[in-house]
Amino acid sequence: MNRSIDHLVLCVRDLDEARRFYANLGFTVTPKAVHPFGTGNHLMQLDGNFIELLTVVDPARIAAAPAGEFSFGDHNARILNRGEGMSMLALASDDARRDHREFATAGLDTYPVFDFSRQATLPDGRQATVAFSLAYVTDARLPGLAFFACQQHAPEFFWKPEFQHHANGAVVVAEVVMVADTPASLRAFFEKLEGAANVKTDHGTLAVETARGGISVLDRGAFARRFPAASVPAAGSPPRFAAYRVEVAALGRVAGLLEDNAMAFVKTGDRLYVVDVFGIVVEFCES
Repeated sequence: MNRSIDHLVLCVRDLDEARRFYANLGFTVTPKAVHPFGTGNHLMQLDGNFIELLTVVDPARIAAAPAGEFSFGDHNARILNRGEGMSMLALASDDARRDHREFATAGLDTYPVFDFSRQATLPDGRQATVAFSLAYVTDARLPGLAFFACQQHAPEFFWKPEFQHHANGAVVVAEVVMVADTPASLRAFFEKLEGAANVKTDHGTLAVETARGGISVLDRGAFARRFPAASVPAAGSPPRFAAYRVEVAALGRVAGLLEDNAMAFVKTGDRLYVVDVFGIVVEFCES
């Protein structure tokens, strides 16, 4: 049951501005792609997982989900109506329908598997069709957030070495950080999602170990101690994705690049982070 982090869905209002900002952070950003259900994206591919910048590009195609189903476009459009930030965490899958059955058997809130395809621009400019199957999970304790298992049907057209080399030396998304008033209250959910043996709680923190990367749920105090320059969610607000950590080859290389690009950052020991990146904190550390 221990699935790895596949990608993060980061909702932004201005996709071009977000692309420029992430390029200044030192990421290689893929060409724009458009989904058939009204959203569009840019990606930053890493070693086995990636970061997705997403926005609504065609509001007319955004459709509310029928009862018992889940709408990717509508979910993210609702997030953007409230503000920018991370809306979804995808877990890697080689069989979304099997994952759906396992999620349902574990007692999670599930929806019919969603299949779709889109056109992707390859590094040489050619077009190719990539296809995916998504098995969604939500929970009443996590309003406005969603998780899903993501199965790729044409990975040979998706993963490209030319897109995986970054000026900042980024290697992999190593951690996703959430904030919740009481992290321990989410333990049962993550045990069902990733297996009880992979979930631990300690001093106001819940830690989930995945096959690639971790999920940390911090209370407000722990988040403020880790990211003192960042805004702390108000007490009583629902849990939210608040930061993510990227492992890099050399932290000094990242710091020099950010200084050259006039990007503000905070250095804390063996890590540095950038705040207010379209509603989320981006942290870098050495592999």
